[in-house]
Amino acid sequence: MKKLLFLIVAFVSTVSMQAQKFALVDFDYIFKNIPAYERANEQLSQVSKKWQAEVDAITTEAQTMYKNYQNEVVFLSKEQKQARQDAIMQKEKEASDLKRKYFGPDGELFKKRTALMNPIQEEVYNAIKDVADLRGYQLVLDRASDSGIIYGSPKIDISDEVLQKLGYAN
Repeated sequence: MKKLLFLIVAFVSTVSMQAQKFALVDFDYIFKNIPAYERANEQLSQVSKKWQAEVDAITTEAQTMYKNYQNEVVFLSKEQKQARQDAIMQKEKEASDLKRKYFGPDGELFKKRTALMNPIQEEVYNAIKDVADLRGYQLVLDRASDSGIIYGSPKIDISDEVLQKLGYAN
């Protein structure tokens, strides 16, 4: 047990004596300075609004069918009531299916976002990796994320250097 404790203390001491180099990067800042990223975001926003309008139109149609049904229910036979209820449920299902198709976890919006954003994100990641390798950083943290960074010195922020590497120098 004493040997294990000694080995742990020796390891921690060795690791803490080695100089570690850290850097910060601000992904929000970087992406805001990349025109292709902004264009992709705008394109996603437009297609999302278009698809949402389609879903809303079908939902509104189902609501209108239901209101008409409520107004006419006293005049309908049992078979007519059942047919109308089935039609309303079918329309609601259609709206739900379309919403899932466009906005679900594996939906069209997710696929489009992946297709548009992944190449840009990969390019940024590779630029960060190149800058980190060049300057000898062992760790690069994202200042913009909720990672718990309380303070980060601007001296270790490499965001501008990453943008310069990508060809978007300010």
